[in-house]
Amino acid sequence: MGIFSKIFRRRGGGGHALALDIGTEVVKALIFKVDEESEKGIVIGVGRFRQRLGDMQSGAVSDISGVVNSCEEAIAKAEEMAGVRRVEQSILGIAGELVKGSTTTVHYERLKPDIRIDLPELKNIVQKVQWKAFDRIRQQLAWETGHSEIDVKLINAAIVDVRIDGYRVTNPLGFQGRDVSIGVFNAYAPMVHLGALQKIAEELGLDLLSIAAEPYAVARSMGLENTVDFSAIFVDIGGGTTDIAVVRNGGLEGTKMFALGGRAFTKRLAQELNINFEEAEQLKIRYGRGELGKDVSVRISNLLTEDCQVWLDGVELSLSEFSETDLLPSKILLCGGGSALPGIREALIGKEWFKNLPFSKKPSVNFLQPKDVANIHDKTGLLRDPQDVTPMGLANLALDLVGEEKVLSSMLRRAVKMMQN
Repeated sequence: MGIFSKIFRRRGGGGHALALDIGTEVVKALIFKVDEESEKGIVIGVGRFRQRLGDMQSGAVSDISGVVNSCEEAIAKAEEMAGVRRVEQSILGIAGELVKGSTTTVHYERLKPDIRIDLPELKNIVQKVQWKAFDRIRQQLAWETGHSEIDVKLINAAIVDVRIDGYRVTNPLGFQGRDVSIGVFNAYAPMVHLGALQKIAEELGLDLLSIAAEPYAVARSMGLENTVDFSAIFVDIGGGTTDIAVVRNGGLEGTKMFALGGRAFTKRLAQELNINFEEAEQLKIRYGRGELGKDVSVRISNLLTEDCQVWLDGVELSLSEFSETDLLPSKILLCGGGSALPGIREALIGKEWFKNLPFSKKPSVNFLQPKDVANIHDKTGLLRDPQDVTPMGLANLALDLVGEEKVLSSMLRRAVKMMQN
């Protein structure tokens, strides 16, 4: 039996685990097991359940009991399909306007470059990185919310770059050199936001492996973190938020989120066509699938043009915060339910919105598909659209959390645990 399956079985769930994406519009639950030979996750159960209108706002929980009910329905469908009675091992995704992620790089000049780096020295460097990042995020959230003492919690962290005298390494232990730089991606969220998800997990009786920032999960889903020449902008358009992650040279530079997603377009249709929200949502979905006549499609496109421009302005503003140091990647990858709206891709490829940003050339725009998620295989055949990438990305992260841990990652995990406590 492989190490993944052993750990899953030891911690409960009979070798199965749950990835739970609590979206503004739809809760998505995936049950997966680990193939012992390939050590990849195999999805054997899928459950979806539409949220009530007031349960979520801009990616954040506004009614805990309502969200719990929706999650129970989605999980029950996934368990029935998978043929399992109870899965407790789980990973939850977190999104929302106040979820912040950034990579902090600390340069550490060693007084004795001829001495090989040992564990105590490396531990000291990692802790310095974490506290520097924590102070920076607190200041940013305080400025955005107007509350100077907002309670911020660290969600997850990952080493994205390690260099000694400019030379990239995967594990600095035993190396010599003067200048050590370590880049760590950290994701933070306000305690009120994180606490709501923890309460939901408690009500559902789940054993949490992690609560992870969803744009981080999406960016890691392609399994390219060790590919130094890969760069891309990931754009995940959900019901209440748009999440953006920028990857440069194989390292995640940071994430941004803004509170505009598919629900805003649905509300526009409901208002302009004088129909209720549910009818407008179904009309929007059919429009995205190309199931409407030409005249109706043209009318809907015209109605949503202004909203697409507002959304595009949000993307441009978010990316401008990444453009201070280097050129932006010219590859844009879309996912999430909102990406199905034709106007989204048309806005990205048909306008000159990128002229004021440091792209070396006009960016290409493509969709992320479930088959692009490197370590998760769908056995159900139900994961077919870009909206399914996010829960599959969460499942992919769960594999990382129970696999054999590297020295540097283990050290970072202990530093994170100390800060969370």
